[in-house]
Amino acid sequence: MQPSKDIQNLLEIMATLRTPGSGCPWDLEQDFATIAPYTIEEAYEVADAIARDDLDDLKNELGDLLLQVVFHARMAEEQGAFAFEDVVHAIASKMVRRHPHVFGDRAGEMTPEEIKTAWHRIKAEEKAERASQNPNAASASSLLAEVKEGQPALARALQLQAKASTVGFDWNDPRAVLAKIREEADEIEAALDAADQLQIASETGDLLFAVVNLARHAGADPDLALRQANAKFERRFAYIERALATRGSSLAQSNLDEMDMLWNKAKREERK
Repeated sequence: MQPSKDIQNLLEIMATLRTPGSGCPWDLEQDFATIAPYTIEEAYEVADAIARDDLDDLKNELGDLLLQVVFHARMAEEQGAFAFEDVVHAIASKMVRRHPHVFGDRAGEMTPEEIKTAWHRIKAEEKAERASQNPNAASASSLLAEVKEGQPALARALQLQAKASTVGFDWNDPRAVLAKIREEADEIEAALDAADQLQIASETGDLLFAVVNLARHAGADPDLALRQANAKFERRFAYIERALATRGSSLAQSNLDEMDMLWNKAKREERK
């Protein structure tokens, strides 16, 4: 089978991999639960390629993520639930439905406030429709019920805060959030003084939640910001390792004062 840019070719490849008797044993063993971690991992790798501004790698990672969609759709089709075409139809319909200011009768005429109001109204209507189609599902009247639980804590914190802000439950000034961060840091210090491990963990969680809030108010993606901080840490730590190697030394032969000095030197050189 020759490679192709046609999505149908990819669907056929996945169907072949999942064909009992002649397909791939590993692919045939998988189910939604076993594939889900790979789906999350591929989404992170897409974000990583973006953070590194590597468009060639982004192309490849988007392909890997697309494969995850195809994989899940194939397994659902085998169970008679839905097929890839249904996934495409569902998202295409949703995009048109949620953008009346682009595709509707008032295209190009709605104000930003009207667009925002329509967006929330349409989402509420969709939620009500899903509930009516599944009467056995547990009712979820809370505003925060729409925020999915099965996602990274950092992303969920951001979504919880954003959802609460839609009804005015929010800080009005980023500096107020900064004051909250200082308050949480003081509470961690008090927990440290008391040697209360449970309280230390709890207050650390509150601090992280507040930092996510500050990132949101500052217009920064906290996950991307942390990824960039991770990359910065790796880059500077590698500088320490190279500098020590040049001196004929190593991390094991060094001490904190020397490593801290090299860390600060790495910071100075980056700023240049």
